[in-house]
Amino acid sequence: MTEETDRSVLVVEDDHLVSEMVKGMLVELGYKIAGEGEDGHEAVEMVRLLHPDVIVMDIKMPRMNGIEAAILIQKYFPTPVVILSAYETEELTDKAVEAGVGAYVVKPPKALELMKAIEVSIARFSDMIKIREQDNKLQEALKRVKQLTGTLPVCTNCKKIKDDEGNWYTLENYIQKHPETNFSHVLCPVCKGELNPEANS
Repeated sequence: MTEETDRSVLVVEDDHLVSEMVKGMLVELGYKIAGEGEDGHEAVEMVRLLHPDVIVMDIKMPRMNGIEAAILIQKYFPTPVVILSAYETEELTDKAVEAGVGAYVVKPPKALELMKAIEVSIARFSDMIKIREQDNKLQEALKRVKQLTGTLPVCTNCKKIKDDEGNWYTLENYIQKHPETNFSHVLCPVCKGELNPEANS
């Protein structure tokens, strides 16, 4: 038995014997069992309720398979996922990666392979979260740059603002809708006419 960890594992497997074997291995490896389910629907609901640190899930299950469940889990309750399967194909591996699965173990799993898969899945999940956070920060920075460079023309005389479609609005109305916008000063057509009547003649 290895040293006990604080990590909890949700086991989702429709074959009772395999489920018991996997749970036994996990306990021997020092993991805590967060719960167990028998199909993808149960997996999604149990992740929502139990918040496990990692999920070890079969791929072929009734009602909803492991890939479909992994997609929903990553969308709504992001959690590291290890897939269990009797077969390992390139197509299956690609689908698992696209679904956000961090590691893959062929049945029947060996204890050390299972432990390695769990730790790899957790590490990849942590990297994925960091990449997402960096991407979100980059998108916010790009949005801010866009706002800072999006200068709008403001009439020097009456302070009306011209939008991208050529319409003029009062400063107060525009600022209420777009508090982040910078302004440049120009003359609107009405003020041009008032200040320089000869231009209209």
